[in-house]
Amino acid sequence: MKKFENLLYSIHNNICIITINRPDKLNALTRLTVQEIGEALKEALDDASVKGLILTGSGTKAFVAGADISEFLGLSPEEGKKMAHAGQSIFDRIEQSTKPVIAAVNGFALGGGCELAMACHLRVASDNARFGQPEVNLGLIPGYGGTQRLVRYIGKSKALELLMTADMINAQEALELGLINHLTTIENLIPKCIEIMDKIMTKSPLAIAGVIRSVNSYYASGTIGFDTELDEFGKCFGTEDYKEGTSAFLQKRKPSFSGKKLKH
Repeated sequence: MKKFENLLYSIHNNICIITINRPDKLNALTRLTVQEIGEALKEALDDASVKGLILTGSGTKAFVAGADISEFLGLSPEEGKKMAHAGQSIFDRIEQSTKPVIAAVNGFALGGGCELAMACHLRVASDNARFGQPEVNLGLIPGYGGTQRLVRYIGKSKALELLMTADMINAQEALELGLINHLTTIENLIPKCIEIMDKIMTKSPLAIAGVIRSVNSYYASGTIGFDTELDEFGKCFGTEDYKEGTSAFLQKRKPSFSGKKLKH
């Protein structure tokens, strides 16, 4: 079994549990962490003993509280697009996995964390969970599929509101909007996910794989939207607003956006 720097990987009763293990950083996604998620997914999919996966974060404060913004500094539009493409590719592999994947959302699921949860087939959240796409606060947009999957789950109007205001919603509202499947306590979060997975695992794995492929095919014509997101995410790195937004975030101050592109 491969050793991971930022993940915990274990198998219990045919269920693979992948835990993002950066609690001191609220499990924020670095590029290495995203890469390791892809490697852990491949390992689980290649393991015939694994029938389903649960993806969660360590601790009780955060599933994933966003991306590691320090890695964004100095990126060109082309580099920003390349980074987003790598993330989109791995998150798409989660969505296309023919073994069911459940996100156990234990706290903040913001930015890339919300995108990661949405890439999973089902989402179960603890009552302290919070969801949001706050990228516009940085002069950016979501780059790991957030502009596409959020619309699928909660509809265009509410998705636009959350994407443009950067507002967070709590677990109860996420349940009412259809963003999550179940709401429970932090203590019962993993047991609830296991309960659901145990039920799924009593069904034909070939039929489950067929369900996943069939449901995903409903949205296949929307793949151009992911390409548009890549282009727009990359363009953000050619703006003064991106430089101001990321600097303000790291300096813990409010940004002052100018709406100007970088001068070359």
